[in-house]
Amino acid sequence: MPTATQFKVTYTSANADMGEFHKFFDEALALVKKRAGREYPLYIYGQPVKSTLPPLTDTSPINTSIVLGKFASATEQHVDQAVRAARGAQKHWARTPWQDRLKIMRKAAGGIRERKFELGAIMSLEVGKSRMEAMGDAEESADLIDYYCQQMKDNQGYIRPLGRLSPNENTKDVLKPYGVFACIAPFNFPLALSTGMSSAALIAGNSVIYKPPQDAPWIGLMLYEIYTKAGIPAGVFQYLSGRGSIMGNALCHHPGVDGIVFTGSKKLGMKLHKEFSTQWVKPVLMELGGKNPAIVTRTADLDKAAQGVIRSAFGLQGQKCSACSRVYVDNKAAAKFIEKLIDKTRAMKIGDPTERDVFFGPVINQAAVDKFVQAMETAKKGEKVLAGGKRLTGGIFARGYFVEPTIIELPLDHPLWLEELFVPVLCLGRVSSLEEAIKESNKAEFGLTAGIFSQESEEIETFFNEIEAGVCYANRATGATTGAWPGVQSFCGWKGSGSSGKGGCGPYYVAQFMREQSQTIME
Repeated sequence: MPTATQFKVTYTSANADMGEFHKFFDEALALVKKRAGREYPLYIYGQPVKSTLPPLTDTSPINTSIVLGKFASATEQHVDQAVRAARGAQKHWARTPWQDRLKIMRKAAGGIRERKFELGAIMSLEVGKSRMEAMGDAEESADLIDYYCQQMKDNQGYIRPLGRLSPNENTKDVLKPYGVFACIAPFNFPLALSTGMSSAALIAGNSVIYKPPQDAPWIGLMLYEIYTKAGIPAGVFQYLSGRGSIMGNALCHHPGVDGIVFTGSKKLGMKLHKEFSTQWVKPVLMELGGKNPAIVTRTADLDKAAQGVIRSAFGLQGQKCSACSRVYVDNKAAAKFIEKLIDKTRAMKIGDPTERDVFFGPVINQAAVDKFVQAMETAKKGEKVLAGGKRLTGGIFARGYFVEPTIIELPLDHPLWLEELFVPVLCLGRVSSLEEAIKESNKAEFGLTAGIFSQESEEIETFFNEIEAGVCYANRATGATTGAWPGVQSFCGWKGSGSSGKGGCGPYYVAQFMREQSQTIME
């Protein structure tokens, strides 16, 4: 009989007996539901801390009458308290041999794998992920820790000898942690992005002030528990749930915060970038979203193209920074491609994503619903709705945030081509050539992911050479623009999609949480 930890589920494949998979998930879901409705504090220096502010009431987007928990909301004073505790704990953590830090972090990865069905069930309830999406999120979290640990090991703690100018000169180069990092996480990958950002900072020797997603504080608390059980010392990882309007400013302007790692909107990211560095330049590592195109050429395998575009456009209800939100199809392939695209969209099962056969669930909150409705109003100027376009109400949709997966054909000068919506709206346009498709793709201010479907190697090479995006795929039916994995696809944003050009899941990530020092000793 297989055990839960033997299963391996990613966003693009599953090495598992699905009957057993669903059995484990059902068991975890039942246990998690029994724990719903509890109250939870902040955790500062390993101690529970209450708040005088009204708590965050965490409800499920599937059914907002379900209260998953009530979470303390941190004040500016709590932020100050946490930063001071983190500064005190960080020096000892930094001086801990990197080999010992890795032992603790690898133990945390093991803890995630042991609890991954529980974690997946929480994410499914809390943010509306399908079972496969939720389990991929949990699996990726563990793999991220292991991958970043391996980076530290492969680079021998980022200590390397340098040259000599004289025989009595001993020199070396050392990367050292900055100190205290604020980690601000989004709702859409509430465990994987929280884990990836925080684990890299911790492996490098920093302490972390962690703000979990406002819409997903429960899964963030699970990460705190796993880190604590693995042996991360008190004060090295602080859990501060709360409202971004209060905590974001407090973290950004606190002089004791040495760096920020953030995933979220370009608008907020640029605000942090501009306001964080005042006395001197401080690191702000950011992934800021996308408006990701897929290109379908006249030589494309249209079944593969339609499948890849649908999976990327409507996985997690389009709420991925890597989601395919634009598709440019060659005029000669357009009619057949559109037919296949519509058929696959209409075949998707919409409903409660905790159920085993549901692919498409709710959007995260009322603001997302409002964004969808607004986009449909904007699209009316020149649109042709090919599928969807409406909010879903009544029956199983009555108490949740459900909208239809939507495909709209637009003229190439329509404003929706350039606006990041973060809802399940796919814009489709017809082009006369690959050159036109690339030109239109590159007009957006974002440059995160992009995909092409073509059976011509020269077209694929042209695409890779000319597209302005950091994560590029060709002929990927499992996800035209989505599905990056640690050590397999680096997740690096260009232009308005990132701050450093070196992304998570890639070989240059951990080093960005450290600064360089050269050391010379004369004998």
